Amino acid sequence: MVGRDRQQKKQLSIRVREFKVPVIQDGFVLGVDASIGCVAVRKALHLLTSLPFEHIEINDDVVGDIIVRENILHRISREQLMALVRKEVKPLMRPNEILELELDLAVEITKEW
Repeated sequence: MVGRDRQQKKQLSIRVREFKVPVIQDGFVLGVDASIGCVAVRKALHLLTSLPFEHIEINDDVVGDIIVRENILHRISREQLMALVRKEVKPLMRPNEILELELDLAVEITKEW
């Protein structure tokens, strides 16, 4: 009887951590073929957080939309963000992906009297 000496071992690991709201720090870049669309993401954000988000439509061959916290657009223009995503993020993504943006934007002011 072949196979009767076989042993089977199963292991389960569980990691539990706090669910952070909002689930998004600064923004998302949605691919044109992403599994969830811009409207659904915006509705979910509206339900999960009171922070205001802006929608920037790109619609090229890879990037469909950018969803970004409104406060970010007080420090960087829509055009600058769009150019940055096209140049730096687009080469890293596929049309079916959704990438989270974490923007560390600092402004340094030096003034002499």
